[in-house]
Formats: sequence, structure tokens, C-alpha cells
Amino acid sequence: MRIGVVDVGSKTVRLMVADEEGGVPLPVHTAKWRLRLSEQVEPGGAIPEEAVEQLVAAVSEAAGTAERWGAPAPPAFATAVVRAAPNRREVLRTVRARTGVALCTLPGEVEAELTFLGARRWMGWRSGPLALLDIGGGSLEVAFGRGRLPGFVASLPLGAARLTHEFLGGGADPASPEQVRELRRRVRHQLRDVAARIRWEGPRTAVATSRTFQQLGRLCGAAPGRHGPFVERRMRCADLGDAVGRLAALSAAERSRLPGISAPRAAQSVAGAVVGHTAMKLTGLDSVTLCPWAIREGILLRHIEEGPSWWTEVVRHSDEAAHPTPVALRLASTSG
Repeated sequence: MRIGVVDVGSKTVRLMVADEEGGVPLPVHTAKWRLRLSEQVEPGGAIPEEAVEQLVAAVSEAAGTAERWGAPAPPAFATAVVRAAPNRREVLRTVRARTGVALCTLPGEVEAELTFLGARRWMGWRSGPLALLDIGGGSLEVAFGRGRLPGFVASLPLGAARLTHEFLGGGADPASPEQVRELRRRVRHQLRDVAARIRWEGPRTAVATSRTFQQLGRLCGAAPGRHGPFVERRMRCADLGDAVGRLAALSAAERSRLPGISAPRAAQSVAGAVVGHTAMKLTGLDSVTLCPWAIREGILLRHIEEGPSWWTEVVRHSDEAAHPTPVALRLASTSG
């Protein structure tokens, strides 16, 4: 069976096409289209018409590419930058009407659950009680669990793009010590209770997912992507703490010349490093394993296990219901 998934993030639209073999999604084709929605939308602000047109074009191309690769009608979801927009429903209806793709947004807690599932499958059962950190453009997802799906999830407004806009003036210039202190105070305040829960649970293994963590890991000495997904990549809290000061002292243009830091994400790399380092310190994690599987793989795994009907239910509840929380409860209830 050939399946696909479309992921509308804060920077790009990504397509993954995979073959199912033994219950595992094995990638056969990936593609991405740059949107940089987070640069066109203020946190919590409406998505402008020009950005909607770009989104429609990118999703249409992704759907066409998926069909050419034998994966028609892929599940398609948008993350926090669309989820938080006051014109979210109008945007989703426009995309659906003009592309035929049932794009939806997911509650942050559901994103955390699906990301946890992908990480759990990659790490395996021997990883034991597992903690997860995932930094997106608009939010930070945290999860913990002992089984297939997490028993605890949280989604916090601590995305790298959001905080760059709020605290670092867009991130193009070097960050002042006061800006970094104020940013760190916000992160500590938002994370305090969630971090206490993770410390209490006492995870045996901790993983970090997302492009932000991957790039920070490379900056901190992890192997480059060309070495393949099976090379173990770890990042120490102390090394990430050193990276915060190193990144803050540079402009975005200078950061983009560092190992692992891409030009499109250079502006938000300081905020991403502050969030990652503060989260690791507060949760008591000395190091994390950088996991290549995340939410896209989690969605493909659910698709393989339960067929397309589960996604139809997610789409129906997540965007039409006034309160999407029951979706998170429904997903968690299937962890047996």
C-alpha cells in the first residue's frame, strides 16, 4: 500500500510518500514548497489573502505530486500558524474548495500524541518511559508515556517563530542580553508546571523532534543528515546552553553560516535554542536523542493501523467542533 501525508508548517509545505511494509512507512519520495507563513502572519493574526493564494498553490502542487507517485488524497494538516489564525476556517474552506484536499488543523495535544507515536515506534520499547519535546514555529509540544501513546501531553505557545516576533524584533540582528533574559523568563513561566510533571514521571529516555532541534543538534556536534537516519544523534543540555550565547551574539546572516543553521530558520534559531535549553533544564534532561520520526510518521502509522476512516473523524471534529478537546481524548483512549 502506498500512502502520503501533507504537512503545512510555519515555513514550508512538506509532502511525504511512503510504502507500507510490515506495518512500517518506508519513504519513497519527499518534497517541500517554501511558504514562510510565519513571516507573513503575526502571532494570532489573520492569514492575508496573498498568503492564502500561496498556500493554495503549494497544497495543489503537493496533492498533484502525491497522485503522480501513487498516493492520491493524502491526509493533510496545518500546524499552529494556521490553527491560531482567526480566519482559520475560511482559509481551510478555501483550500479544500480550490484543491480538493481536506486540509485541517489539529489541536496541539493531538499533534503531541501523533508525534509521540512516531517517536515511540522509532525508539522501540527498550527506550522505556519516554519524554518528548517538539519545537514548532508557533508552539512547543511536550509528551510523556510508557506505552504506544502518551499518558500526558501539553501544547504551549512557545514556538520559535512566535517568540522571535514577540521578544527578538524579528531575529535579524544580534539579541541583547536583556532580550534573552526576558525570553527565558517567559519560557520558564509557561513551562513550570509541565516541567514539574515530566520530572515527577522520571523518563528513562528523552527525545527531541522537529527541524529546529535537528539544526540545533547539528550545531552542537551531531552528525550531519548525509550520514543517514540510523546514526545515533544526541544533544547535551550543556552544549545547547553554550549555543544560546553563540547564536545570540550573531546576526541572522552570520548564524546561517554556522553548521546546521539554514538561512530560512536563522532568524528564529536564538528563540529555538532558548526554548530547547530551558525545557531541558527545567525537566532535568541532561541530554536528548534527536529522533527523525515525528508527526508525519505518526499520521502514516495510524493510517496503516486503522485505515483512512480515523482521519475522516479527526478532520470532522477538529475543525467543525467548537471544542476540539474530545479528539485528543479519543486518540488517547486507543492506546491499549
